[in-house]
Amino acid sequence: MADKKQYTLMHKNIPVADIELDEATCAISAIGPVYEASHIPVGTPVKKGVIDRAALNDWWKGRAIPASRSGIKNALLELNLATTQKLLDKCLGLSLSDQYWIRPIHSDIQWSEINFFEHSFSEDVGNILFGRGSSSAQMSLMSPDNTSDGWLKKKWKIIDGKRCLIKGGSGATQQEPYNEVLASRIMERLSIPHVPYRLLVEDDYPYSVCEDFITPQTELISAWYIMQTMKKPNNVSVYQHYLNCCEAAGIPGIRDSLDRMMVVDYLIANEDRHQNNFGVVRNAETLEYLGAAPLFDSGTSLWFDKPTAMIGSKEKLSCKPFKNSHKEQIKLVTSFDWLDLNALQGIEEELRELVRGSLFIDEARCDALCRALKGRVDALTDIVNTQRTVYAVSDCRDDVKEDVTYSGSEKD
Repeated sequence: MADKKQYTLMHKNIPVADIELDEATCAISAIGPVYEASHIPVGTPVKKGVIDRAALNDWWKGRAIPASRSGIKNALLELNLATTQKLLDKCLGLSLSDQYWIRPIHSDIQWSEINFFEHSFSEDVGNILFGRGSSSAQMSLMSPDNTSDGWLKKKWKIIDGKRCLIKGGSGATQQEPYNEVLASRIMERLSIPHVPYRLLVEDDYPYSVCEDFITPQTELISAWYIMQTMKKPNNVSVYQHYLNCCEAAGIPGIRDSLDRMMVVDYLIANEDRHQNNFGVVRNAETLEYLGAAPLFDSGTSLWFDKPTAMIGSKEKLSCKPFKNSHKEQIKLVTSFDWLDLNALQGIEEELRELVRGSLFIDEARCDALCRALKGRVDALTDIVNTQRTVYAVSDCRDDVKEDVTYSGSEKD
C-alpha cells in the first residue's frame, strides 16, 4: 500500500523482524515474521513468538528527538516536518547509542556501509537544531541527531576522528554545561567510572563536549528497559526491582555502581537522574552484558534553574530515580568504604575557576554555588562519619556478645 513502508528491523547484521511503518505517523503499524527473538530490543515482551506491537512502538518512538527539545518547533518548520518522528526513517533509525536500524525490505544494504560509527554523517540537522540553518543547498537528513534523546539542544560532530556530543545550556544562567564538567571532575577525583566532559565556549555561550563511549561492538541499554524485563511486584521498591532485573540478567557490579551514582548525585544535588540517563552496556553481537554504563548526563544539578537566592536552600530538592529526596536516597547506599571525601578538598575553587569569565554566571551566583557545593561535601561527610560510627558501635557490641557467650560456656 502507498501509505505503508516495509522494513526489516536489524540489529547490526542480524535481521530481527519485519515491520511496517505508517507513512503519515512513522509509527509501527504491523509486525511480520520474527527472525531472531534473542535480538529483539530489551524489555519488549514476546508472547508465543509474537512481539508486543505497542511496546515495540514505544521503543521506536523513544528513538526520536523528544517534543520537549529546546528549539524543536522552529527546527521542524525549517525541515518542513510535522513531528520529530518523521526524522527516524530519514536516517534508517541509526544511532550512536546502539546498533539497531531499519533496512528497506527489498534492499541489500549492509550495516557496515552506513553506520555512523565508521562513516561520516550530515551536520545539517544538528546545525538547524542549534538555530544555525543548513550549511548546504542540498540538505541531508542522514544524521545521528535524528535519534538523540533529551530536552537540551545538542548535536553530534566528528572532532579529530572522534564522535562527540556537543550540548548546550538553558535559561538565563546556561549552567548545565558547567555542571557537566564539574560532575566529571568530581568523579575523576573519586575514581568513579564516568564519561569525561570538557567545556567549549562559542559566541560567548557555553557547551559541554564528550566523546561517545559506545563503540561499533557495544550498546547502551537504559535502566528503564532493563526494568521492563520483569514485572515489578507492588511490595518491591524501584531500587530493589532494578537490582533484581540486573541480577536475573547476569549484569555484574550494579550495586556498587548505584552506590557511586547516588553519592555523586547527592554531592551535585542532581534533580533529573531519570531511568533513561543511566543503565548498562552490552556487547551487541554476543548479547553479553559488560556491566554498568559510565556515569553521564549530570547537567540538571547545582540549582541550575533556581534564582541565586535559592542556591543552597534547605528546601527539599527534587530527586530521582529511587526516592524523591536526596536525604532519603543517600540512605540506599550500601557502603561508603570506597569513598575518600578528602579527595574533594578545594573542589569549590575548581568550580569558581570553571565559571570564571561566564557572561551568564555573575560573582554573586558563583559565590553561592561554591558555598553550596562545599556545604554538600560537608553534609555528606557528616552522613558518612555517622554511618561509620554506628557500624563501629555495632561491631563492638557483637564482640562483647561473643566474649560473654564464650565466658558462659567456659563456666559450664
